[in-house]
Parts: sequence; C-alpha cells; structure tokens
Amino acid sequence: METSVALFKGKEVRRALHNGKWWFSVADVVEILTDSNDPRQYIKRMRHRDPELDGKWGTICTPLELTAPDGKRRKTNCANTEGILRIIQSIPSPKAEPFKLWLARVGYERLEEIENPELAAKRMREIYKAKGYSDQWIEKRVRGIAIRDELTNEWKIRGVKEQKEYAILTAEISRATFGMTPAEYKAFKSLEKPADNLRDHMTDLELIFTMLGEASTTEIARNLDAQGYGENLDAAVEGGAVAGNARRDLEKKSGRRVSSRTNFKELPESAQRKKIGKQEE
Repeated sequence: METSVALFKGKEVRRALHNGKWWFSVADVVEILTDSNDPRQYIKRMRHRDPELDGKWGTICTPLELTAPDGKRRKTNCANTEGILRIIQSIPSPKAEPFKLWLARVGYERLEEIENPELAAKRMREIYKAKGYSDQWIEKRVRGIAIRDELTNEWKIRGVKEQKEYAILTAEISRATFGMTPAEYKAFKSLEKPADNLRDHMTDLELIFTMLGEASTTEIARNLDAQGYGENLDAAVEGGAVAGNARRDLEKKSGRRVSSRTNFKELPESAQRKKIGKQEE
C-alpha cells in the first residue's frame, strides 16, 4: 500500500519518514484523486462535509517538511497509510472509488479470517508467493511464525512484560544463535528501512536456525518452569546457544557461513538462488 500511495496512478506523492513510518502529503493525494486546482480549498470543504474527519484531523495529520515544486522546504500536512485511507473515504470522486472498494474488500476478508483463521494463513502464503518467494521458503516462514507465537505466548504466561522485555529476550536469542542482535543483523543485510522485516529477508537456513533458537528457548523455559524476566533471560541465552552450536557445527562441516547478506524482498526465486550462489562463492 505504501508503494501504491507513493506512485499514485503514475504520479508521485511526496512523502517523509517520521517515527519509523512513511507519511504522505495529503494535498498531493487530494489533487491526484480530484484533479482540483486548489487542493487546500478542497480539503477545507471536505472537512466541512465530514465533521468526524474534521474532529480527528489533528490526530490524522502531522505537519512535516517536504520539498515544494519551487525547490524550497515547507511544512505540509501529511498522514500515514491509515490516515490517507481514512481521508480517501471522504472524497466523492470516481478516482477514489477503487480505493474505497479495496477497503471494503479488505474489511470483508478480515471478518472472514476472524471466523476462519485458516484463510489468513492461506492469504499470507499468497502474498509471499506474489512477491517471488519459493514454496519451500514460505512453508518455513509460516512455521517460524507459529513457533514465534508459541514462544511469546509462553513468555506472557510466565510473567514477561511485552514489547521491551520481549525485544531484549529476542535479541539475546539472536545473539547466541548468530552472533548478532536483530538490529545488527539488519545492518549486516543492509536493511535500512524501519519497516523492513528481518525474517522476510532471511534465507532458508537462517529461518531454520531462528526457529531452532526460539523452539529451544520455549522448551527450556517450560522444563525449568522459568518465571519472570530474569529466569526467562537465562532460558533465552541457553535456547539461542543450542541453535548457535548447531550453526557453528554446520559451518565447520559445510565450509560455508549460514548468515548471508542476501535480501529477499520481492525477488523472484531464480534471482534469489542466483544471488545466494554468488555470495556464497
């Protein structure tokens, strides 16, 4: 969706990275969807027509510096992807209809997935397939998600606080498994965008050892009945060490490093294999 907004019907929408997310010029989107010669006036009328949108305008929009057509930097009202979609709902233009239909379809699909979770897994596979990932890689990725969910559920019932403590424990598993924290691993793979998901850029082997580290951590935490952050931190280090030892043993016997600089984002399977081969030589 972010890519679609940035290149709106072949016309570029100005954007800026803010708090780890892309924010898009509201005026640019309105101008493209309405063909208005004065998008600012159109926005005023739109807000007047939609009191609910107007009441949330300060929350939806944030003034950010963007480069104007004259080359100067000026503060412009911007919204993230969610905010842009909300604004599009208030635009009575034929050009906005495809987006409104898309929103309706997405909403319907989410309701379907709540009633039948298997649909969510199926659609996730379809998305990865469309991006060019192989069936084998997709199965590992899906299995890795299940193992990760099992681990975080275990942490939750064992008194680990979400967000910060989860991140620390995950970093320790990764450090013991690969010798790098997730942040260091992203830098290793030259992943600069905050939205880039490290695991979506992992090779098959990287995913396998990630799963081994997290599955081992879950098993150790259960066997030791680890409670609270401290005991689960010990389990995380030990679980990561299981995967780390296995990784080093494989590297010694295969003569190849498991950690790869390969990026998988939207690469066809043939390109992935070709790129991996070059980097492993």
